[in-house]
Amino acid sequence: MTPAKTIFKRIIDGEIPAKIVLENERFLAFHDVSPQAPVHVLVIPKHEIVSLADVGPADAAWLGGIMVFIRDVAEHLGLSKGYRVVTNIGSDGGQSVPHLHFHILGQRQLQWPPG
Repeated sequence: MTPAKTIFKRIIDGEIPAKIVLENERFLAFHDVSPQAPVHVLVIPKHEIVSLADVGPADAAWLGGIMVFIRDVAEHLGLSKGYRVVTNIGSDGGQSVPHLHFHILGQRQLQWPPG
């Protein structure tokens, strides 16, 4: 039996619409449907990987690429005063979708600790 596609894979495949911010051949950025800040964008790799816990040495090049892509998304969104990048890992870390994703949060003063 084939495992069910995650919501992010369905967005990548065009089965679910998303408000896309930026996209290239490897990564996709789109607005979160339940924003926690005035700007709340999700950035995902187009290939399926569950979380940072599943990243290995062979992933270094694309992982560096997604960091540059996140910077480009933040620049595109005009987040010149700053922003936060968060990824959740596993259920205790608050990960709700088993597909690696990064949250970009901005356009308000963010508190620390986050919660």
